Amino acid sequence: QVQLVESGGGLVQAGGSLRLSCAASGRTFSSTVMSWFRQAPGKEREFVAAIRWSGGSTDYADSVKGRFTISRDNAKNTMYLQMNSLKPEDTAVYYCAHNRWGLAVTSIDRYDRWGQGTQVTVSS
Repeated sequence: QVQLVESGGGLVQAGGSLRLSCAASGRTFSSTVMSWFRQAPGKEREFVAAIRWSGGSTDYADSVKGRFTISRDNAKNTMYLQMNSLKPEDTAVYYCAHNRWGLAVTSIDRYDRWGQGTQVTVSS
């Protein structure tokens, strides 16, 4: 079974940058999609970005397009989220997630494994 461990969160001022990492253990498949979601206090968990493990195609939420970049290192079985031009509204717990079949990548219920989450706080 796949296990996911996030790291890299922290406190940053608005306009700053952070890079999150998600280390995956276990087997991945050509259909696998790995994604980042986030959940702010009092809000539902929302899709941020996705990357197909084979081929590397990506998807982004409109709210982060042009500011965030998702990438992966297949050799290290690690996914990254480079976050630039951060805004206070980006403050949330960020989760990485595993989608075995790569379907409906923005839908939470398609993901079968989740990391423990890492806090990102952006001060104004």
